[in-house]
Amino acid sequence: MDGRDLVRSVKWVGSAGAAQGLRSVRAAWRRRRADAAGLPARGAERARVPGPVREAEPGPGGGVIRFNRSELRITVAVNGAVFWGWDGAAPEPSYALAGRCPEPDPRAALEPDKDGGWRVVAERVTVVVSRHGAVEVTTPGGVVLRRDLPPRWFEPVDGGTARWQQRSEVAADARFFGLGGRASGPRLRDGSHRLWNTDPGRPLGPGDDPLHITMPVQLVVADAATHLVFHDTSWDGSVTLREGVEGEGSGHDRPGSCVVRMEGGPLRCWVIVGTPARVLLVWASLTGAPALPPAWALGHHHAHSGLGGEQDVRRTVAGHQEHSLPLDAVHLDIGHQEDHQAFTVDQERFPKLATLAEELRRDGIRLVSAVDPAVKAVPGHAVYDAGTAQDAFVRDASGRLTEGVVRAGDSVFPDFTHARVRAWWGGLYEERLAHGFAGFRHDMNEPTSFTAFGESTLPRSARHSLEGRGGDHREAHNVYALCMARAAHEALCALVPQERPLVLSRSGWAGMQRYGGALSGAVEPGWPGLRAALSLVLGLGLCGVPYSGPDIGALDGAASPELYVRRLQLGAHLPLLRTHARVRAGRGEPWEFGPEALGHARVALTQRRRLLPYLMTLAHLARRTGAPYARPLWWHTPEDRALRACEDAFLLGDCLLVAPVLSPGVDRRAVQLPRGQWYDTTTERMYEGPAQVVLDAPLSRIPVLARAGSVVPVRGEDGGLELEVWAPARGRTGGGLLVPDGGDGWEEPEIERYVTRWEGARVVVACEREDGPSEPSYPVRVRGLSGRPTRA
Repeated sequence: MDGRDLVRSVKWVGSAGAAQGLRSVRAAWRRRRADAAGLPARGAERARVPGPVREAEPGPGGGVIRFNRSELRITVAVNGAVFWGWDGAAPEPSYALAGRCPEPDPRAALEPDKDGGWRVVAERVTVVVSRHGAVEVTTPGGVVLRRDLPPRWFEPVDGGTARWQQRSEVAADARFFGLGGRASGPRLRDGSHRLWNTDPGRPLGPGDDPLHITMPVQLVVADAATHLVFHDTSWDGSVTLREGVEGEGSGHDRPGSCVVRMEGGPLRCWVIVGTPARVLLVWASLTGAPALPPAWALGHHHAHSGLGGEQDVRRTVAGHQEHSLPLDAVHLDIGHQEDHQAFTVDQERFPKLATLAEELRRDGIRLVSAVDPAVKAVPGHAVYDAGTAQDAFVRDASGRLTEGVVRAGDSVFPDFTHARVRAWWGGLYEERLAHGFAGFRHDMNEPTSFTAFGESTLPRSARHSLEGRGGDHREAHNVYALCMARAAHEALCALVPQERPLVLSRSGWAGMQRYGGALSGAVEPGWPGLRAALSLVLGLGLCGVPYSGPDIGALDGAASPELYVRRLQLGAHLPLLRTHARVRAGRGEPWEFGPEALGHARVALTQRRRLLPYLMTLAHLARRTGAPYARPLWWHTPEDRALRACEDAFLLGDCLLVAPVLSPGVDRRAVQLPRGQWYDTTTERMYEGPAQVVLDAPLSRIPVLARAGSVVPVRGEDGGLELEVWAPARGRTGGGLLVPDGGDGWEEPEIERYVTRWEGARVVVACEREDGPSEPSYPVRVRGLSGRPTRA
């Protein structure tokens, strides 16, 4: 325990109370003792490298290359993804993959290469292996995208899990993205990025790393091509990045570099090459299609910490209705405030919860319940007794139940890496459904147990099933929340088969999109929190999690009216919008910031409701293609370096460009435009890209631009669906997509494709069908007819 740990422990005891603080100190000592007894000392280690190549054995989609001290298995799948694993590592078992590994591509073959090496040639990528084990990924034209140097292992001499290290080089112009939800991005800067899901214990800011959702998934964008690399291991690790430098004619290029270090294996990875859209499509085919949220979940969610009970809920809902603020869901922490227990309803605060839920549902408002994995270790508590009977809780190496300290005090944690435990836990959601809840938010599932010093996690020596393979918390920690989300999703699909479930998780891992979305929690209360919020969403989208968002609002109650409005304007254009306030803070609701801020908040939330058909279309497209709702500006033109450097704006689908205000006192801001013509959706003034333009950004709104020729499905003034068409450039055509949502069931309607073009002096909109173009079935409103191109 060093000085920083001591300061942290004193602060924690002071903030949490002496009794809770002492329990936390005792729990931390228990954790350290358990790890000391359950984890053997590594002792002396032996370094290994593959050595020179000996032989190769062709196989389906690739083959096996044997070296003196290791072997490398390479397989190109039918979807174009390339897998390789060292020391006989195969693609399965894997928590990231959705089902079985895809079939190998019969056209890909292992063949000899120069200098004693080997290569596998596929349609979109060539993998070249040197005689000493370096692996190069190249385009079909021979441009090197990534070069992995021969890996290194560090094995304990007396046996045990090996650590490994992989050094890689990328193009000098390449830029790094991904690694899960990162607050200091979306472009990842030079430095080390840890891969260990962590609760920072405070609102998220740009300097916090790691956060709740880390993934060993990198998206590397270069002029030649984009590629995704996924190191499929859930162990603790780090990725150290360094961007390259181009010689610019006066010297040699310095390639970019990446060093991946993992505390356990096996050493295996997937690589996907192509455009960003194709890369995410293949990634979704590997890790699973994103879950489709119910239509109401794309609206405005509101959480209110410190709610006293049913009357406070009614007051909050009435306040939104009185001030004409759209509201679609209310999030509740309905357990005991000081004695929180899993699946427990405080009957004193919520005596008629089912009646409340039914009344709110008639007004179009759903209730969302918080669910923590921790179960208070008290005999006589129904969940604890049932879990004990099922042997469902995590145990330490000696066989004793592993306990951690949370809000409820000493608690135990289910082992979600066991199918039987997931089935038992999933059955508990039936009780919440009976109370009228329509959605669920998983919190504190890193898993987090409060500690006065050290890491807030379970002992690393704690034992887990890991689907029958057996292992400890070092391997299970990062996938714990993923397995919890799986338990909830599978149970809800069985309990309410006629409705799409909503499962939001604070933590997770690669593949979590199969089971729901990600709610990252509160961001830093100051202005830097706005950039962190945008970074989290864009980073998760590039890792295959399209439906995500942080808490937006005045969680601390100290935000200025300007900051509150700017937060809400950004949140209204993110995939998941949840505002958050505190009763005790005194200034958390829009009407508490004054009439001007209230008016601007109403405009932002009304705009969100207006865009619901467009957001629903993006949700359907994400399920079918893996494309995120919120995309970086370089999504369509990754070779545009000016767009790769832009981190303060984003695309919402293909049609809209959103430029939030991220600094105080700003009423005009510069916006980098991609190629094409763009309309300011407020003034309908047209701008020609690529260029940087300066747009008005008064407190009442943020710049939102529409691509010329786009068709945006929106909600009309009468509540029905209408098509907002932005006039295409003269001599060009445009278009857009619509996926009408048939409700909250499992129907997947056909995609409707619309084409826009000029005919004389008017814009014509046609719906493309198999039997030929036809008139749209919805009202059409054409905008931008008076716009004239404006060059910067």
